[in-house]
Amino acid sequence: MGPLMEGIDRMETTEARATDDTASLSRLLTDRRSCRGFLPEPIPRETITHVLGLARQSPSWCNTQPWQVLITEGEGTECFRAALAGHVASAELTPDFSFPSQYSGVYRDRRRECGFQLYESIGIARGDRAASAKQAAKNFELFGAPHAAIVTTEAELGVYGAVDCGLYVQTFLLAAQSLGLGAIPQAALAGYAPFIREHFGLPENRLVVCGISFGRPDHDHPANGFRTHRATVEETVTWVAG
Repeated sequence: MGPLMEGIDRMETTEARATDDTASLSRLLTDRRSCRGFLPEPIPRETITHVLGLARQSPSWCNTQPWQVLITEGEGTECFRAALAGHVASAELTPDFSFPSQYSGVYRDRRRECGFQLYESIGIARGDRAASAKQAAKNFELFGAPHAAIVTTEAELGVYGAVDCGLYVQTFLLAAQSLGLGAIPQAALAGYAPFIREHFGLPENRLVVCGISFGRPDHDHPANGFRTHRATVEETVTWVAG
């Protein structure tokens, strides 16, 4: 086989691999959803370690890798679940990073649509504030998941440390999806950052970005039966040429 044919074979192999990789990524992104119903069985530590090993490949500014992650399992999860649910019953929101001041325009529309889809899936009528509050409280019960990940960043790195952690969270979610796990990123947990630091003995310089509840998804749970919509490329991108 001559150099020309070898070059053609390498190019065809590269193109085939790229096609396979794109199909795999597309499937993971399309199939992934925020899981709000889990099976109680714990995930083997080696599987969780696999997720973490993939997530650590996330990019970060100047390769600072600001994320530090706590993973709960077994009694650690149950203790955290009980303590958190008890705490939020009478505590005020104290996030390290300010929550949105309001949702307006298209952001309000998307938020409302997501909420209505969730409530409809589990039989909550619009305007039933008691039932919707009860559902919201499931955040602090980790939706029954056997594990939680608490993602923190270094305070001195500011907002960009948090942005880097966002990249880590996305990679974590896709890695979990690739291994057949369900997961849900939860800003709600970050609303009680001082409690989380105290509960886990974290120093003050570790800022809480979010939590992730994860485990085996309960595919029969009604809250896992709906899909949110995504804006089109045309709605979110402005092309600048020349």
